Amino acid sequence: MNFLQLPRRQFLQGTGLALASAPLLAQAADQKAALRGRLYKTLKIGMVGVKGSLTDKFKAAKAAGFGAIELNAPGIDVAETKRAVAQSGLPVDGSVCASHWQIRHTDKDSEKRKTALQHLKQALRQTHAVGGHTVLLVVGHGNDGPEQEIWDRSLANIGQALPLAAELGVAIAIENVWNHFCYDHGDAKNWNADQSVDKFVKYVDAFNSPWIGMQFDIGNHWKYGNTADWIRALGKRVIKLDAKGFSRADNKFTKIGEGDLDWQGVSQALLEINFFGWCAAEVGGGDQARLGEISANMDRVFGLS
Repeated sequence: MNFLQLPRRQFLQGTGLALASAPLLAQAADQKAALRGRLYKTLKIGMVGVKGSLTDKFKAAKAAGFGAIELNAPGIDVAETKRAVAQSGLPVDGSVCASHWQIRHTDKDSEKRKTALQHLKQALRQTHAVGGHTVLLVVGHGNDGPEQEIWDRSLANIGQALPLAAELGVAIAIENVWNHFCYDHGDAKNWNADQSVDKFVKYVDAFNSPWIGMQFDIGNHWKYGNTADWIRALGKRVIKLDAKGFSRADNKFTKIGEGDLDWQGVSQALLEINFFGWCAAEVGGGDQARLGEISANMDRVFGLS
């Protein structure tokens, strides 16, 4: 199996290789090009606005310059997806858990948590069946109760899926989102932009498993903390990335490369943690021209072109 198909921590543990330190690497290569061969572009299936079959959508994503695509699971038609992969040459790198916002691992109702676990396991199995290696997961919502209760509920529930994740070789990738968990959300006009990522670090480590990490969303928490510093603190826990822009000045999400997010600092931080893996665009999609624009924006901010 190619190392890019393995969760990043598993690859590092399996190889036992000590790669060059980030400072030396940064000195030896132009930083604008240093992520070439390290960071690979993917996108969410819902962004592909091209009409036609799943194969047509896969072909459109590949033509735009993406190296893979993420699906929604459970709900994957395995046979149709395998056909689309074969006919387009575009692999599936992972999926997004389709029900994680509505059916949550933090819910007070034990039956709903049971259903959330079932859906996560289904997502792991379907993702494995089509060749993917990660399932993105939002763990729940802070409105479901006090933080410690949510913390304990979600750890217990999600932890039950880890044996299956290990068996299949599909990692659970927790996304940092605006879900009022592990950070202070504030209100529409007032928020703390200098928050620590320490709670996310402790949360991932509490699972004590190489089969769970972060699908770190670069744009989601620029509003609340220094994105580059968060990447450094998360380190090996970052097994995948999501990409979108954000403007603190305007308090809104933007296209990749627009707004005031420090993409150069993000790229340097990714080098420092020795990141290898997929980065998924998560912005408004559209037709073939729009997909090409998104791909080009990613090339520009990460120096991939």
